Amino acid sequence: MTAIARNAAVLETTHQLVERIRGGDAEARDRLIRRYLPLLTRWAHGRLPNPARDLNETADLVQLTLLRAFQALPAFEVQGPGAFFAYLRQIMSNILKDEIRRTARRPVHDEITAEVVESDPLPLERAVNIETLQAYEQALNSLEPDQREAVILRIELGLPHDEIAKLIDAPSPNAARMKIARALMRMAELMNAHR
Repeated sequence: MTAIARNAAVLETTHQLVERIRGGDAEARDRLIRRYLPLLTRWAHGRLPNPARDLNETADLVQLTLLRAFQALPAFEVQGPGAFFAYLRQIMSNILKDEIRRTARRPVHDEITAEVVESDPLPLERAVNIETLQAYEQALNSLEPDQREAVILRIELGLPHDEIAKLIDAPSPNAARMKIARALMRMAELMNAHR
């Protein structure tokens, strides 16, 4: 592959890749997976609570997410920058909810020892954390799609502003930083109202 062809491949939008995949292009599918696999893995890491972890690891959940995403790809509509990653996050969220429900139905088989160590948070601490997480998710979902994507890329994935600017088509890293700052201010207002 020549340098020009490599640069053209890098510049392909997600929308273009999705269209090529719909046309049966396996190389476009591989390129889309390589583009989103690290982002999805970083986003998914640590999201499955310990009681729901059995044989499933983050990599398994990411693979299942990608499998479901590509099975439903014909029905997916690209609605702007960040739409495909939002689509992947939604599929992953549904998988996580299914895993949590599945593990809640099975009995716990912990051994009782003579020494009990309190490592889990107290019920009040757990409730406060769940309430905060729910307020965060609700506020995040209330943002405009482009703001939501910028917040996720910065807060949840920890990407630098220059990389975020490229992913959300912002004119500069400073423009991306300002978009994130405005979105976080809005989220703080919404979270305070939730409480």
